Amino acid sequence: MNNEFFPLFFSFHFYLFAVIALVSAILFVTRKSPVAAALWLVNVMFCLAALYVMLDAQFIGAIQILVYAGAIMVVFLFVVMLLNLGKPEDVSDIRGNLPRVTAGFVGAALLAEVMVLARAKWSAQLTLPVASGEAMRNEPGGIIAPIAEVLLRDQLLAFELASILLLVAIVGAVTLGRKRS
Repeated sequence: MNNEFFPLFFSFHFYLFAVIALVSAILFVTRKSPVAAALWLVNVMFCLAALYVMLDAQFIGAIQILVYAGAIMVVFLFVVMLLNLGKPEDVSDIRGNLPRVTAGFVGAALLAEVMVLARAKWSAQLTLPVASGEAMRNEPGGIIAPIAEVLLRDQLLAFELASILLLVAIVGAVTLGRKRS
């Protein structure tokens, strides 16, 4: 593909993920059901991870998915289900016309992308911009080694306190949930 189309695709996908994250964040705030809100928040987290990857911060994008979209949201949904905050019919606010409208927008975006690809001139060699951290990636341990060193050596106390705080919050939610019923 010609190098002239790379900035177009980068900008298009960057703004696409940004708009999806913004709309999902608005839907997260406006949902009445905590389960539906959590699902929209997971969508926000995945879009933010895609933005991080596009900005050449692959490690932060991977951590975003593993920690926030994975672990934190599982814990949040576990606590919500344990507390029994809502009735099953409250989840109906994730249905309706919104999935159809979203599918229409995604379909139109994919159609526009296919039309641009059809007009592009393809070549055997694709030249992409070189990332500023290229030298760091070639070292043994890559970019993760310096981050792990700082996190587990210099900031070990803060790291352990954060995990203890999460554990105390879960135990507190379980205790409150048992006293209600």
